[in-house]
Amino acid sequence: MTMPHNDQNDPLRDMTSSSHTKDSLSGPTDSGKRLLLGLRRGFRRKCPNCGHGLAFGGYLKLRPACDVCSHPIGEYRCDDAPPYFTIFLVGHIVVPGVLMMEQTIKPSLWMQMSIWLPATVLLCLGFLPFIKGAVLGTQWAMRIKG
Repeated sequence: MTMPHNDQNDPLRDMTSSSHTKDSLSGPTDSGKRLLLGLRRGFRRKCPNCGHGLAFGGYLKLRPACDVCSHPIGEYRCDDAPPYFTIFLVGHIVVPGVLMMEQTIKPSLWMQMSIWLPATVLLCLGFLPFIKGAVLGTQWAMRIKG
């Protein structure tokens, strides 16, 4: 037996209504959407709460609070995980490159070092702020402070 459709009990009604805002995600089904929202905002180095203010006051320094929504960004502690994730990502880029270069053209050790050491440093410095922003967004989505 099927039950009659009632718009008031429809779980998708809240997700599609115009009064629904992205910041009001709170239920267990919305945790995945909140996580993706936090990751997207954090990866852009924006405030994970509003998505408009800047989360960083410098290269890696978090602002104490968002200039737009006054969300206390400085309360999040995302200092240790970003370097590990950055090393993991850069390692998966550099190691295959080193191995392929070694197998195909067999360059000297000095040539390998002159190519891959600067590439590793530049990749790490390039990825680190964005990964730190993504960790910040993840902590915001999971409501982890301190």
